[in-house]
Amino acid sequence: MKRILMIAFLAYGIHMGAQEKVKIDGVATVVGDNIVLDSEIDAFKQELIQQSGGQIEISDCEMLEQIMNRKLLAHHAVIDSIVVNEGEIQQQVQRKTDYFTQQLGSPEKMLELYGFDNMKELRDELYRVEKEGLLIEKMQQQLTADIDITPEEVKRYFNSLETEGNLPEIGAEIELSQIVLNIEPSQEEVDKTIERLKEIKKEVEEGGNFKMKAILYSDDPGVTQNSGFYSIERNSPFVKEFKEAAFSMEEGEISQPFKSDFGYHILMVEKIKGKQRDVYHILMQPKADDAVAQAIRDSLNLYREQILKLEIPFEEAVLKYSQDKDTRLSAGVLMNPVSGDTHFDLTRMDPELYAKVSNLKEGEISEVFLDQTRQGLKMYKILLLKSRTEAHTADLAQDYVKIMELALQKKKSESIEKWSNEKIMDTYVNINDVYTECDFKSNWVKN
Repeated sequence: MKRILMIAFLAYGIHMGAQEKVKIDGVATVVGDNIVLDSEIDAFKQELIQQSGGQIEISDCEMLEQIMNRKLLAHHAVIDSIVVNEGEIQQQVQRKTDYFTQQLGSPEKMLELYGFDNMKELRDELYRVEKEGLLIEKMQQQLTADIDITPEEVKRYFNSLETEGNLPEIGAEIELSQIVLNIEPSQEEVDKTIERLKEIKKEVEEGGNFKMKAILYSDDPGVTQNSGFYSIERNSPFVKEFKEAAFSMEEGEISQPFKSDFGYHILMVEKIKGKQRDVYHILMQPKADDAVAQAIRDSLNLYREQILKLEIPFEEAVLKYSQDKDTRLSAGVLMNPVSGDTHFDLTRMDPELYAKVSNLKEGEISEVFLDQTRQGLKMYKILLLKSRTEAHTADLAQDYVKIMELALQKKKSESIEKWSNEKIMDTYVNINDVYTECDFKSNWVKN
């Protein structure tokens, strides 16, 4: 049951009201080396329905086929020796445990809800499922890497949707630009932080417990789950300074304090395992006092007034004042991390961001507001609503990029489906008698 709950937990997110445990009632099918349990079908199905707000209706047979297709991809990813980044998996596991611990209130509540006895057991299961998901993603990428689409194919796809009366509805969208001023601590606070880290380093070298120091003093949000412990490789997605420290020391050695975008660290190498380093670290973030923060807020209010009085264009103000390295050189334009472009669907925006921009008209600027990263770094921002497109039925000229993406996705899906139909025939598949009467799209029963 733990495995089934965790699959739903990772695949679709958590539904806080759905805490009823699912009964295991047998193996539905085996695909290669992977099994699908009856309860897995129900768990996926219920979560999918909840995620869609009850708008999606799907049968057990349809759900089973979707799961079998995923298992087929995962099975052949292993056969094809597809490599996944261990560091990336560990990072995903950490992000998931941090997020859901925050949602539920404590690690103990998460363990209780999902039926695990300890965090190691839960993290091992998270790791397994994250690894399978990454294998599936990389297998799909490998199968579709050479697929592209022509303007003529896009036009034919749009015309087919129009003929069938299936043109999609495009939700209201906006584009945003920002100016960011970071709330930087004083040099005195920075010096205090560095000195405190040096004191901790000395205390550990004299016999203190680094792990306990991390639990007591580290500002790393994941410290309550991992006690400051990470396993990393050179290609792991950690900041450069962190990896440089980890790979420049011997076992048992503790670094001098060093700076990264997250704050100031000390790091101890616990164990060297070939290309891997097991490390503990302590992160401290110097705090800016209220007077410093207020002065930064006042400055941004002044810049906002200059823009509103047309004394300086917004784009010029971004280049002159903004401290956000990701948007400063692109006129402050925000990229949507989900779609990869500059458009944000108003109905799918982060609620806090939506509250700040939903009432803005095109060309208007938000009030100054405080924001904070997941790492605890604080800043003041203003947002310019660059453009606003109201909800409408898709139009080929206006929505060409979106239509092209849909057409390309359809072409990729068809290619994967063709591959699946071929691979099913030479992959071991054993379907429980209960499901052999399902009207599958592919020949899983191998009639």
